[in-house]
Amino acid sequence: MSKYLNTPDRVSAGKTKLIRKAIRDLGYVRNDAARQLRAGHSNTLGFVALELSNPYFADVARSAERRAAQKGLVMVLVSSNGDREREAQYVDLLIQQRVYGVVLASGMTQDRDLDLLFDRGIPTVLLDAYAKSDRFSSARVDDYLGAKQAVDHLIAQRCRSIAFVGGEDSVHQIAERRRGARAAVDADGGVTLETIPTEERTIQAGRDAGEAIAARAARQRPDGIFGANDSIAIGIMQVLVGKGIRIPQDIAIVGYDDIDFATSAVVPLTTVRRSGELLGRAAVDLMVDQAEFGSPAVRDMVIQPELVVRASSLRSSKAS
Repeated sequence: MSKYLNTPDRVSAGKTKLIRKAIRDLGYVRNDAARQLRAGHSNTLGFVALELSNPYFADVARSAERRAAQKGLVMVLVSSNGDREREAQYVDLLIQQRVYGVVLASGMTQDRDLDLLFDRGIPTVLLDAYAKSDRFSSARVDDYLGAKQAVDHLIAQRCRSIAFVGGEDSVHQIAERRRGARAAVDADGGVTLETIPTEERTIQAGRDAGEAIAARAARQRPDGIFGANDSIAIGIMQVLVGKGIRIPQDIAIVGYDDIDFATSAVVPLTTVRRSGELLGRAAVDLMVDQAEFGSPAVRDMVIQPELVVRASSLRSSKAS
């Protein structure tokens, strides 16, 4: 029976028929957990996302799941929701389950968790973050460059008082976007940058920030806003338009991610596009390569962002 279950192509048709009948009569069910224990790992890929409320991460996860299926793997998706302790618990669980590999897409993984994964020999890829050592592969978008493109664009649209809204520097992606925004402003002595933090990166968090901005006197409001992601930017726009603040004439707005809702926002949203399809597929490929070939396959894959200009920022037809 073992030969039939593991290499059915090597069993004759006559014996195959007899074995199938015996399986049905006995009610036999193969114990995959035992097989995984003997093999040392399963065919399960663990995917730890930062947040699933952001449509971008859902796009990345769908792409990774499709690629995993093509590789004969089953993907298990969990979300840390920006909670370091929750992520640590998920990492522990994935290690206990002897997963084939792990994709960490939170951007806030602790060294303790990375050390555990490395010590257990579990192939691991950091998605949307940079691997600080040569132990793990990484697949990421150049968020520094994308943010600099966004703020350079606002400056080209004659924005002089710019606000970066959303997130916190404990998340790698957000820190890189704020660093890119700062670099663009520092290159132009006549422009200022303020940071307006949010506890989350949702549309509601953007609406809350929008209420605070709208409550200011007109001369104290920024004339350009760079949202840490599209959800925040869309929430801000909803409030500002409802308050009669014109976009982009009074305040130009740029987001980040280019989610599906960006084109159908109350004002079509200028944003920085980063391909979730490419990122999810690359992460799985890197993880499988590392599993098959070990440390020689470890590498850093960087995907270039693209500024997509729409109505929310176009204050001047001559500017780009």
